[in-house]
Amino acid sequence: GPRPEGFDGFFLLIAQDEISRCASGGVVWGLIGGLGIGAPPLAHTTEENPVFTEALRKCVNGETNIALAVSEATAGSDVANLSTTAEEKGDFYVINGLKKWITCGMFADYYCVAARTGGEGSGMLGISLILVERNRPGVTTRAMDCMGAKGSGTAFVEFDDVKVPTSNYIGDVTLLLRNFITERIGIALQANRFARECLRESIEYSKRRRAFGKKLEEQPIIRQKIAQMARQVVVTHAYLESLVARLVEMEAKDEDWFNGILRMGAEAALAKVQATNVFEFCAREAAHIHGGNSYVKGNRVESLYRHVLSLSIPGGATSVLEDAAARLALQGKL
Repeated sequence: GPRPEGFDGFFLLIAQDEISRCASGGVVWGLIGGLGIGAPPLAHTTEENPVFTEALRKCVNGETNIALAVSEATAGSDVANLSTTAEEKGDFYVINGLKKWITCGMFADYYCVAARTGGEGSGMLGISLILVERNRPGVTTRAMDCMGAKGSGTAFVEFDDVKVPTSNYIGDVTLLLRNFITERIGIALQANRFARECLRESIEYSKRRRAFGKKLEEQPIIRQKIAQMARQVVVTHAYLESLVARLVEMEAKDEDWFNGILRMGAEAALAKVQATNVFEFCAREAAHIHGGNSYVKGNRVESLYRHVLSLSIPGGATSVLEDAAARLALQGKL
């Protein structure tokens, strides 16, 4: 439907940042994780299919859920080596493969599946996105017991001779690559808000806790930790706002913002690296400020620390994104 007046990229930035105040990856991903990365391919496909329109309508209205099914046991960030296949047989694809670490996989009604349509040795260009309904014969799921983000419904999703119409073809790998960029900005926003929550918890605790005859906030070493956390959180948020501002400006000028997103690949990768590194730093510092309390389950800092890897690995592991950004920079694309 039409956007509300004034709706732009900053609305999405603020919405995700505010949702992430809950400091629970399970809540954030359960609410918007699958929708945020699974629905955009349907929204931006050039393929006309009433099934896509209806699936998108139901997901946006909260009637159903959707998940992006890309990662596999031997190919997470390495999309070019995905092994799930979609063999075309007449008017159908027959899909076989096992997906792993799929956010919202347990309660998704639809899956945007990255599968190899190009045959063996086709690399990245042989990957396509195909919509698979959960109720099709041969689709099964198994829950994964992850370190953090417990409410995210992260799962194995297996496709065993699953037949779907060829009309369920969503698009080629370029659609997936664009999707990765917005996903990385979203993860960066969540990570930086979680870092800010570590900072907030630390400030509040330092005002209550006494050690060596005075409150923690009166200890120079604690103030230094808080200053270092604040510096990194504020600067990272400013960088994220600058990326969103550029997208809003492109859209205001009626430029092709979707291709503009693709040109921001290196910066989105570095933004995710920066934000997740800041989150890891702040979680560690907050844990040391809280001392033994942070080592016992049942408090927010302990929970946040367990969420660090849930943000630094998905959407492209840190080392992979750093290398990708460096290669793009050497090509003059940064």
